[in-house]
Amino acid sequence: MTVYNRGDIVLVGFVFSDESGTKLRPAVAISSVAYNRSRQEIIVAAITSNTRRRLAGDHLIADWKGAGLLFPSLATGIFRTIKQSMIQRKVGTMPKPEMQAFDLKLRQSLGL
Repeated sequence: MTVYNRGDIVLVGFVFSDESGTKLRPAVAISSVAYNRSRQEIIVAAITSNTRRRLAGDHLIADWKGAGLLFPSLATGIFRTIKQSMIQRKVGTMPKPEMQAFDLKLRQSLGL
C-alpha cells in the first residue's frame, strides 16, 4: 500500500456536490502520515483551477508549477475523507511555504 504524506497532490474522482457524477480532480492530502498509515482513508482538500472565485478557506497556490499542477490553482476549503484506493496517482507535492500558508486557512476554516 502506498503511504501518502501530508501535502501530497493526488488525482482523485470527486463526486459532485449534487451527487450527479464524478470528475477526476487534483486534491492535496491534509491528514497526517500517522492518520494515513493507520487507516484506509485519507483526508484531502479539493484543488480547482477557478482562481477567480475565492471563498473562505481557499488558498491561491503561488507555486502551482512546483506543486506539480498544470494550471494556476487554489486549494479549497472543500474537504473530503476518501478511501486511499480512490486515489489514481500522486502528481506532486505542495511546496512547504504553500502548505504552511494553507494550514493557516485550514485553521481559520475549522475554528482552530
